[in-house]
Amino acid sequence: MTLDAERKMQFLYALRSKGVTDARVLTAMERIDRGDFVRGLFTSRTYEDMPLPIACGQTISQPSIVGLMTQALDVQPRHKVLEVGTGSGYQAAILSLLARRVYTVDRHRRLARDARKVIERLDLTNVTVITADGSFGLEEQAPFDRILVTAAAEDPPGPLLAQLRVGGIMVVPVGQSDTVQSLIKVTRHEGGFDYEELRPVRFVPLVEGLAQE
Repeated sequence: MTLDAERKMQFLYALRSKGVTDARVLTAMERIDRGDFVRGLFTSRTYEDMPLPIACGQTISQPSIVGLMTQALDVQPRHKVLEVGTGSGYQAAILSLLARRVYTVDRHRRLARDARKVIERLDLTNVTVITADGSFGLEEQAPFDRILVTAAAEDPPGPLLAQLRVGGIMVVPVGQSDTVQSLIKVTRHEGGFDYEELRPVRFVPLVEGLAQE
């Protein structure tokens, strides 16, 4: 077994040990190589279960959190998914193997541009990367079956809740500081929303408006 293959096997074992048990999610995370989304000084740590810095002061989330969030989202093959916070594009790439269509938005033009290049190189044709203020969602494509937010809001954003289809699920980190955050699963019903607290997490804040870069 090559060193690279051994690292990938350890990577998948670490996911299972942290609670990622959904076979479709594990298969998607095996097929999408995190190494395609990690650059520079941190490439040697690609397969470690830790967040890593990317451009614009953002991060690529640790793989176990990506897996747990994706698992909680329960994406099905005919679903249309909105991701708020493209970042490196890693999460969107995984979602692309599970959903019919993925729209991913980021307020940083540079991140959206770089993620688009990688996604195009991987020939993931069902992903659309958009530079936009994700806190307002993507009204022109709503409603969505699933919404995944990869930055922490003080509360689940109202525009995103409004764009969630009845029966749909949103997974979002919620917290007023970067030290006290909870991952929340929101399910929309005819009469309103159910909220389930999943686990403590730590994400960069959800910021309104377009960035300068």
